Amino acid sequence: MDSANNGAAQVITVVVADDQTVVREGLTTVLSLLPDIEVVGEARDGAEAVELVSRLAPDVVLMDLRMPILDGVAATAAITADHPETAVLVLTTYADDESIAGALRAGARGYLTKDAGRREIATAIRAVAGGQATFAAEVGQRLVASLSSVAPAPSDAAELGLSARELDVLRLIAKGHNNSEIAKELFIGVSTVKSHINSLFAKLHVRDRPQAIAQAHRLGLS
Repeated sequence: MDSANNGAAQVITVVVADDQTVVREGLTTVLSLLPDIEVVGEARDGAEAVELVSRLAPDVVLMDLRMPILDGVAATAAITADHPETAVLVLTTYADDESIAGALRAGARGYLTKDAGRREIATAIRAVAGGQATFAAEVGQRLVASLSSVAPAPSDAAELGLSARELDVLRLIAKGHNNSEIAKELFIGVSTVKSHINSLFAKLHVRDRPQAIAQAHRLGLS
């Protein structure tokens, strides 16, 4: 759809992945009421979600975590590795540290719980489709809380000694970008991105992307 010609918003295509039929059908019905979102496929398990992404190339996958055959974390990792143009938005019952960290390490760009209403889900779909990271309030709080025992609480980025380029990389990590997307955005090589990430992780005293995202939130970089 060409929004420049007709003024209409670009339609965001979505695959809904959940092993519960009532949840899949309910989400599809709710999202079908929105003019800028179109559900193009439904998956009953993670393996089917990966297959549908390969075939349909949706903008967003709304991904449950606990599913048979291939769980949501493994499916997310497969999708973000092979189809980085498709954003994964987790929608799950679980908001424990292990589930959140596993999803973010796998490349999920957003994380909501099933307490979310239609408006929150729609807003999150639009955000991740636009390249932004988005988290339910309780998820963001857990991310920040998870840093309390492993990272300092600096007053600002300058105190950490982050370079301008490292700050650029951290902002993009906080938006949910993978290494290839960061490299493209900053016009640098993937190996250079990895070098910057290693350096900023050391300066932030974090071990992985979820902790780096939480630190970026605390520093006001996201």
